[in-house]
Order: sequence, then C-alpha cells, then structure tokens
Amino acid sequence: MPDPGLGRLALGITLFRPSRDQVDRVLAHAASGFARVIAFDDGGLADAEAERLVRAGVSLLSAGRNVGIAEALNRIAAAARAAGANTLLLLDQDAAPPAGLAAALLAARDRLREAGIPAAVVGPAPAPAAGHKAPAYPARPGAPACGDLAPACGVISQACGGLPPACGVISQACGALAPVQFLATSGSLIDLDALARVGPFRADFFIDGVELEWCFRAWSLGYGCYLARDVAIPHRVGGGVIRGFGIAMPRQPLFRMATYLRNAVYAWRLPHVPLRWKLAQAAYLPLQAGLYWADSGWRPAVLLRLLGAARDGALGRLGPPRDRP
Repeated sequence: MPDPGLGRLALGITLFRPSRDQVDRVLAHAASGFARVIAFDDGGLADAEAERLVRAGVSLLSAGRNVGIAEALNRIAAAARAAGANTLLLLDQDAAPPAGLAAALLAARDRLREAGIPAAVVGPAPAPAAGHKAPAYPARPGAPACGDLAPACGVISQACGGLPPACGVISQACGALAPVQFLATSGSLIDLDALARVGPFRADFFIDGVELEWCFRAWSLGYGCYLARDVAIPHRVGGGVIRGFGIAMPRQPLFRMATYLRNAVYAWRLPHVPLRWKLAQAAYLPLQAGLYWADSGWRPAVLLRLLGAARDGALGRLGPPRDRP
C-alpha cells in the first residue's frame, strides 16, 4: 500500500550507464506512492530500458550527454517542484534504501520543524557496504545548544521525546538527530523551499564535493543539515578502498580523484566554507593525493593529472573534466 504521507514527496534517481538490475530497482519505486518518481539519464541508458521506465510512469529526464551529478540534481529538483512536491528524496542507481526510509526522514524533518530548527536536508546514517568505505559526516561545531533556545526548550522536549538532564546539544536533545557539516546526496531528503533559498547545486563542480559545498552554503544561510541516526543506508563509492598514512579513501577513476582535488582546492576561496575545514583539507589533501599516486604505481601521468587539477582549482578553472566518460 502506498504511504499517504508521501503525496508531496518526489523521488529523484540519477542514472549513469545503469545495468538492467539497477533499472529494475528504479522500476520498483514507481508504485510506491511518491508524488513523482524522476530519473535523470546522465549517459548510457539503453533505449529499451528508457522505454521500460517511461511505461511504468517514471519521469525520465536527459540532456543527451553527461552533464554531471550537480546539474542532474538541479533538473530533478526543478521537475519535482513543477510536479507539486515540497520535498525530494534523492537516490543514485546503486542505492538500496531500507523500507520506510522516506517516512523516517519525513518524520525527522517534522521533528526539527516542531522544534523551530530550519533544516535544508535530513539524511540517513551511512551503513558499511562490503569492499567500500562508508562516508563520514563530521559534527557541525557551534550548532545551537538547547540552552541557546531557552524559551523553545519545552517544544524541543515535546518534539523529540524529552531532554536529557544535562540539556546538551540539539543532537542529544532530539535523540537520533545530529547536526553535521554535510551529507551525501544519495539517501537524503531535501526541503525544496530551502533549496530555493540556498540556491542550486554548483554545476561547475560537476561531481565531487557538490553536496559538501551546498551544505556549507546552507549552514551559512541559517539552514541546517541533520543526520537521522536511527535509519541507515549502504553507500558504495568507487571500486574498493585505498589505505595508508592512517587514512582510508575510495579507489576512484582518475578523473574523479582529480575533480575532487580541484573542487576541494577551489573551495578554499569560498567564504561560506569554514576556516577550520579549509585548514584540515590543506593537511589532508596532499596525503590523499600521495596515497592515490602510490596506489597507481607511481605513474608520472597520474601525478601530472593531480597537480594540474590542484592548479585548476587554485585558478578557478572549473566545469566538466576533460577526461570524463
């Protein structure tokens, strides 16, 4: 039975060279009661599979080429708004969401609203997937504490099931809800009114760091990003894990690593990215780049590509990477 609470929630799914099983996964959502199921073909969707999606009632969007995840998300959001949705649940083709994910995130969003906490996005905790590194979401320093909301403390107590004696940070007060610096887009529930105020995802970032930049922008404008710790979704990024220097990172194609490095360096120029984050990245990025180069077998071409990416970020040369698929 479709959940009546999903009537103004759209589901958006990005596709890139999907397998038949991945298309089947999209089709399984078509009768789930969402206001609209929207899929964006970012390249490589076979005509026969596209016909299957359309026949099932999926709204299929395409630019006829690979435009990157940010632009795909922006077009999905515009279609969701046009369909009358006020929230948008984002998934990618690999996502295997647990039953009740949408309802759980809507309930979390409602608890935040009742507590008077504006949120741009609520997302599930990352669950480990075999052979993949789950993303980590750092806590947001300076997020409002219960004492900062003194008159509203009772409202938070009612909305979130009671305050601990110490009346700690909101994440403690609301039990399963924690303010975090950013969330992966896949599995996250976006408030479309907040999206309109925060602005679209940066299409010139193309793929990596898109959600990070957008969440920092949201926080700078007074909209929070909250982790719902009582629901989880597996994340599969890259093709394995690279370990060394005491860190672990996904094993990605070279164009992905280069784009991540470029965007991270460029983000140092953005005033809404916290200084603490910039300093941490200044120390962390060289280690990641060195670890990736070592994993490649110390190939000179890889090092040159990474150095060029860092230069492009410093100079503000963004847009689609030239070596993208």
